[in-house]
Amino acid sequence: MAEEHEELLNEESGNHETITKVTGMYKEWFLDYASYVILERAVPAIEDGFKPVQRRIMHSMKDLDDGRYNKVANIVGHTMQYHPHGDASIADAMVQIGQKDLLIDTQGNWGNILTGDRAAASRYIEARLSKFALDVVYNPKITEWQASYDGRRKEPINLPVMFPLLLAQGGEGIAVGLSTKILPHNFIELIEASVKHLNGKRFTLLPDFPTAGVADFTNYNDGMRGGKVRVRAQISQRDKNTLVITEIPYGTTTSSLIDSILKANDKGKIKIKKIEDNTAADVEILIHLPSGLSPDKTIDALYAFTNCETSISPLGCVIEDNKPYFVGVTEMLRRSTDNTVQLLKNELEIKLGEYEEQWHFASLERIFIENRIYRDIEEEETWDGVISAIDKGLQPHIQHLKRKITVEDITRLTEIRIKRISKFDIDKAQQKIDALEDQIAEVKHHLANLIDYAIAYFERLKKEYGEGKERKTEIRIFDDVDATKVVIRNTKLYVNREEGFIGTSLRRDEYVGDCSDIDDIICFTNEGKMMVTKVDTKTFIGKNIIHVAVFKKKDKRTIYNMIYRDGKKGPSYVKRFAVTSMTRDREYDLTNGTKGSSLWYFSANPNGEAEVVTIMLRNVGSIKKLKWDLDFADILIKGRTSKGNTVTKYAIKRVELKEKGVSTLKPRKIWFDDTVRRLNVDGRGDLIGEFRGEDRLLVVSQSGRVKTIIPELTAHFEDDMIILEKWIPKKPLSAIYYDGEKERYYVKRFLIEQEGKEDDFISDHPDSQLEIVSTDWRPMAEVEFTKERGKDRKPNMEVNLEEFISVKGITAQGNQLTRDKINQVSLLESLPYEAPDEVHADELEVVDEETVDTPSQDSASSNTDTSSERDKDDTELSGDGQGSLF
Repeated sequence: MAEEHEELLNEESGNHETITKVTGMYKEWFLDYASYVILERAVPAIEDGFKPVQRRIMHSMKDLDDGRYNKVANIVGHTMQYHPHGDASIADAMVQIGQKDLLIDTQGNWGNILTGDRAAASRYIEARLSKFALDVVYNPKITEWQASYDGRRKEPINLPVMFPLLLAQGGEGIAVGLSTKILPHNFIELIEASVKHLNGKRFTLLPDFPTAGVADFTNYNDGMRGGKVRVRAQISQRDKNTLVITEIPYGTTTSSLIDSILKANDKGKIKIKKIEDNTAADVEILIHLPSGLSPDKTIDALYAFTNCETSISPLGCVIEDNKPYFVGVTEMLRRSTDNTVQLLKNELEIKLGEYEEQWHFASLERIFIENRIYRDIEEEETWDGVISAIDKGLQPHIQHLKRKITVEDITRLTEIRIKRISKFDIDKAQQKIDALEDQIAEVKHHLANLIDYAIAYFERLKKEYGEGKERKTEIRIFDDVDATKVVIRNTKLYVNREEGFIGTSLRRDEYVGDCSDIDDIICFTNEGKMMVTKVDTKTFIGKNIIHVAVFKKKDKRTIYNMIYRDGKKGPSYVKRFAVTSMTRDREYDLTNGTKGSSLWYFSANPNGEAEVVTIMLRNVGSIKKLKWDLDFADILIKGRTSKGNTVTKYAIKRVELKEKGVSTLKPRKIWFDDTVRRLNVDGRGDLIGEFRGEDRLLVVSQSGRVKTIIPELTAHFEDDMIILEKWIPKKPLSAIYYDGEKERYYVKRFLIEQEGKEDDFISDHPDSQLEIVSTDWRPMAEVEFTKERGKDRKPNMEVNLEEFISVKGITAQGNQLTRDKINQVSLLESLPYEAPDEVHADELEVVDEETVDTPSQDSASSNTDTSSERDKDDTELSGDGQGSLF
């Protein structure tokens, strides 16, 4: 190998550095290795969707196929005739194909994609080709062949796969310098998309995972680079202390999922009592929760801190013309469908040629026997003479043939046995020719209508093999889970107010509350300074801390009330503000910025409460009014940078709390988005109503359970929920249900007796069933009776539920509806009723918390603020707390 050396002198250090340039084999080896890994190992071909090892396995299985099962070890050994690698890689690749349950009919322990259990050794498990594989993968007549690696056998360049197999199975591989990750798609949806493409229509493809689960494909990006799929486990609440996972995200196993849950529990992110894994054919992981822990909050925490939610980044890369090609799944399906059409055409053309050849020889055979031309060769003594005699005898009868007669044709005629000639039936021969003509006409029709033929082909595949292949993964749009809202408060926060320190290690100082290690903490000092910082063991904020709290992001309802003195001898101002955005570890001055400013009064109000305080002045000079009340409800909520309204220009002696306040914020409008099955305040979905602090939601399920809940945006709702509305405590619920034990229908009306408790309002017999439930004041129902044999159908009955039964307890059975057999019960339009107005303790004129810097004049102060500046910060934060007097 030639080497070239170049020496460079480093003048500063005096050291010599040597650069060696390599040529020859070294120059090419890495490129050859990278090309080999990309083309021959890691990336599938776009033509048939197989990697080389997979293609060789399928070819070997066809070689060995006799309809019976073969030992996998035998198949692996046979594949080694085509694949120049070890048996372990072949066996692993074969197990992966078998676990996808499409091409291989398996027998024995092939592992479990749900639990991650490995397959048994290849000598213990068996396999054979599935009917689907035999139908769509093989056709030697249209297959292109090449020599195997040792030249002893032939192997297919590409198998003639007439189905989008790559998209159905998915594919993953890591090569040198690139990788591929094609997600699996639904069998039926692929066929339907192929049909749409053939009809010239648009289509959309979304993955479907064998592990089911719930997925958000909003950013799928057609399976190309930069896309992202979020997949979640299917988690439901079995009872108040138990959650059950019935489906897991793609790419995880029950073992890895449980490990991630235990790890999050050890770190204090979530809190669980124990986990049971009952997975067999289906996933069932039971998560037992400690008493008093919110199941809804735990579900969100599982999504935020464990593998119950994972992100998958697809990357569509295939081999085309011996080069890597990056392509989306839509184009993959188009290519596959077009390739299938071409293969079908090739297959039909070969079949047409075969039928025409059969017709040609059948016609020749009939002429040869019917006209007794075989007698013309009796006098001939040479082979050439025999050929010539037959050719001469055929000439008068071959005008209708579609091609010339060849020597091979005449040779075949001489091979007809005497026994066949003697039993020759002209009618049967003509019937055979007619049948061949029908088949030729049919094939020509298919070729002339190739697209219709291809569509019929795909429809046949769907009909024959589509059963049981319906979509498993539920498509849903996810709401982002705010980790700070669902994390378990796993540590305690302390404060040294005088020295100005906060942290989790200050155990000898004042206890503030529980927090987590991902929380942000907001702090206010007596000088009117504010800072937000991450939870740590010990952090200096500033001396004379007056308020410390955990922040909640994007919380506009926490309002801070403040009275401060501008400088050492300046006037005093009052202001109300919310903190919705903040840069962490930056100190903010909430006063006018004058040196020596300090606070007279401060309070943090989680629901915008506005208290009344008493202002007392120092008796200096000729001041006439030394004492008066100030109501924070008269002060508009503005930005935190506003100066505030003037309280007084005189020296204040002190400020005292006179009366606790009520909320001055407008009721929150809450919507329910059925797509994500979540509450929101962004106007998505159906408006449920306006909610104040004491208002609750009424939730009724088809299973006959009812509860009232606080309208938290993190609340979860089961799929069988049938009523979700604002709860009016004095409004009764009316229901008609079938009692499985007594086998009769009952009517009941009841009120919710206990807030926050989930109750059953129908019997717990397994055959009991809720027919209708209504929250109207005066509901009406229609009962349709079953027609009895030999009798006329009883006319429908209308029932006024208000008159039928009075309001009773939720546990009461109710009154029997009828003794006759009922076909169905349905709700009618309710009777008119004027509902009483709702009355709230905090019913008063309110101020919109989002109004900022609007000039106003109140009875106790005048507005001197003209500032409307807002900070443009990086991190949005918010918090709550309590009032302080100075």
